[in-house]
Amino acid sequence: MAGVIKLLPDHVINQIAAGEVIQRPASAVKELLENAVDAGSTKIKLIIKDAGKTLIQVIDNGCGMSETDARLSFEKHATSKISTTDDIFSIHTKGFRGEALASIGAIATVELKTRQANSTIGCLIELEHGTVVRQEPCQSEPGSSFSIKNLFFNVPARKNFLKSDPVELRHIIEEFHRVVLAHPEIEFSFFNNNQELFHLTSGNLKHRIVGLFNNTYNEKFVPLSESTSILNVSGFIGKPEYAKKTRGEQYFFVNNRFIKNNYLHHAVQSAYSELIARDVYPSYFIFLETPPNKIDINIHPTKTEIKFEDESSIYAILKTTVKKSLGQYNIMPPMDFEQEQSMQINPVKIDSPLRPPQIKINPNYNPFKEEARGGELRTSHDRPSRQSIEATHEALKKITEVPSFKPEEHFSPTHENTIKWTASWNEQYLVAMRKDKLLLIDQVQAWERIFFDEAQSALEKKQNTPTQKELFPQTLQFSASDFSLLQEIQADLRFIGFDISEFGKQTFIVYGIPPGVESSTVQNLIEEMVEYYKQGKEMKKPRVEALAKGYARKMASRRSKALREEERLQLIERLFACHAPELSPDGKKTYTELSLEDAAALFKTGK
Repeated sequence: MAGVIKLLPDHVINQIAAGEVIQRPASAVKELLENAVDAGSTKIKLIIKDAGKTLIQVIDNGCGMSETDARLSFEKHATSKISTTDDIFSIHTKGFRGEALASIGAIATVELKTRQANSTIGCLIELEHGTVVRQEPCQSEPGSSFSIKNLFFNVPARKNFLKSDPVELRHIIEEFHRVVLAHPEIEFSFFNNNQELFHLTSGNLKHRIVGLFNNTYNEKFVPLSESTSILNVSGFIGKPEYAKKTRGEQYFFVNNRFIKNNYLHHAVQSAYSELIARDVYPSYFIFLETPPNKIDINIHPTKTEIKFEDESSIYAILKTTVKKSLGQYNIMPPMDFEQEQSMQINPVKIDSPLRPPQIKINPNYNPFKEEARGGELRTSHDRPSRQSIEATHEALKKITEVPSFKPEEHFSPTHENTIKWTASWNEQYLVAMRKDKLLLIDQVQAWERIFFDEAQSALEKKQNTPTQKELFPQTLQFSASDFSLLQEIQADLRFIGFDISEFGKQTFIVYGIPPGVESSTVQNLIEEMVEYYKQGKEMKKPRVEALAKGYARKMASRRSKALREEERLQLIERLFACHAPELSPDGKKTYTELSLEDAAALFKTGK
């Protein structure tokens, strides 16, 4: 009987490897950018068309290759990075396994132009289906230029799994971020469909972060720095007030290589445990430096996961370093492990005289004066004024007694939600009487339900709501990733009441805003909606629901204030016109009712 096990042909092997290494255009971008960094480049240009589906081109001014090396670079497991097994545990470069170019060549048309600085002429190589179809001398600049055209042209199943251009572009931007953050000393530029998205000059890490995102990041982060015998830690961590509902700005780098590590993320998150809510994430750009022989970076095809020799020690160092940094910059109380301040005792000098403790007595104190009554001693200057006492009594009277307000002036007597009287309590709650029941309404939760229903209705019906024109249009700048998301939801924002248009690189101009929105809050409001949109995409929620939630949450957060009588009545009327007035969009209670029976039960005494 003939054997059933056979050796696979090279082109099949390369396509299988391509499935592991090149999952989407962003994967190819990552490999080419890392190769350019390893080549010692000081300038790197990325050019893409149609989110990388038509063209991915990386041009660098690195060391270039000879004709022989250029040909060998497309062979399986051909690499200049390692030669023995010991080299695997002392890797300092990005790539080292020699898979990327062979994998890319198997699923795309590839063109390479390369020249070494000491050569007068370069080399051109073209591949199709992993086979070299042209190799000849050419004129080229020192360095290398890789062009990948028609990615997955011969793997239609993989091509069909690609997402829309905006989605694939976001993945490419994310890979671009990971490489350029690790190398602020290199100048990078990025062109998408002939439009420049980034031009990042060389500089330090802070300069690179601001260049990638925007100038507001200058005030959102504090530096991180610690050196130990096991690990060196540096970078920047976000202030707690800028933590977000979605992940996306959490970056770990080990020896300048981007990694994903939930264990280390937990260390950072736990350092913020008393400063932020559980469901939000701080931003951070953290660089860890450790000897290469103390880590294993060969446990995953994309090399974004690594294994540490002593994870528990690194966890403890990282958590303590983050806490220390937060304390140093007055975000949380600093910790002094050397001395407990409450136990600090000033030493007495040997030759200093001993003095008995002094007891101070006020000879004019009269316990029968009015200032001393009421269970606590008062001096005349901190005694409440008569006007203050009278105002307090009036406020209590309004809460506990039915005022002279006549409901028939505001509601029809036959309306089931007729309100007999209302009052504000501590700028947070409304108290009202409805059909012999006492209502306690949470203003913020109620507004959230109102704004959610109104926004959801406008988005579902695709009806433009009124817009309040801005006297001076605002120019808003966003990160590249958020900018591409805004392009997706631009039409939705118009339905809610925003008159917004693109204006060049990562910028929008706002000409009009929904009524009731303050001009100074527009950027924060739009950023909140983008965050909820991202969160909805992660959780596979409908776009309309996510956008309406983000809008409602931000709008309602500014509505905790004392209301006039007519404003209280308007809020209650709008609340009970909603689809589910008793619950906020997140399922929290907007109000609670107290009947006469409930009140009687509260005052019953048990045995």
